[in-house]
Amino acid sequence: MADTQEQQAGKPAKTPPPKAGKEPAAPKAPREPYVARLKTQFDQNIRAELTKQFGYANPMQVPVITKVVLNMGIGEGVADRKKVEGAAADLSLIAGQKAVITKSRKSIATYKLRDGQAIGCKVTLRKARMYDFIDRLINIALPRIRDFRGLNPKSFDGRGNYSMGIKEHIVFPEIDFDKAVDVWGLDITVCTTAPTDDEARALLAAFNFPFRQ
Repeated sequence: MADTQEQQAGKPAKTPPPKAGKEPAAPKAPREPYVARLKTQFDQNIRAELTKQFGYANPMQVPVITKVVLNMGIGEGVADRKKVEGAAADLSLIAGQKAVITKSRKSIATYKLRDGQAIGCKVTLRKARMYDFIDRLINIALPRIRDFRGLNPKSFDGRGNYSMGIKEHIVFPEIDFDKAVDVWGLDITVCTTAPTDDEARALLAAFNFPFRQ
C-alpha cells in the first residue's frame, strides 16, 4: 500500500534490494552448429582434389554423398517378431537414429510369409549423421572384420551408388558382443550424385574407403 501511495503521489516506487549471495546469471553464448569431421575434410580438401582430377569447370560439379541406407533382412522374423524388434534396436544403436521395421508386400506360401508381416529393418542417414557413420565404418568397423582384405571396387550400380555387405553387425563398437543374442548381416548402400562409376569410386577413395587394388 505504501508503494502504491508513493506512485500516486508522483514518487518513484522503491525496488527491493537484491538478495545477498545471488548474482544475475550471465547470458549463455550461442552454440556453434556441429560440423562432421568428414564434411570439413570434403569442403577443404576433397572437393579441390576431384576438381583437379576430373577437370570440372565449376566446383559445384564435384559429386557428393547424399545418403547412406542401412538394411537388415531378418528371415527368422517370419516365426518370431521379437527377432525383428531386436535387430531394429541394434540397428538404431549403430546408426544413431531410430530404425524402421520393413514389412512384406505380398504373401508367399512357400516361405510361410503373409502380406504385411515384419521381415527386416532399415535406416536412411543424411547430413551429419551420414558422415559420422561413414567415419566409424571406415576407421573402426571395417578393420575389426576378420580376414578383411578390402572392399570390392566393382560393386557400383552404374549410377554412382555403391553397395557392400557386412556378415556380422557386432563389428560396430555400439554393439556389446557379450550381450548380443543374435548376429545379423547388414547391407550398406552409399548414394552419390556421381554420373559415372569412376567418379563415384574416386569420391569414396578420397574418403579413404579401403578398396582392393
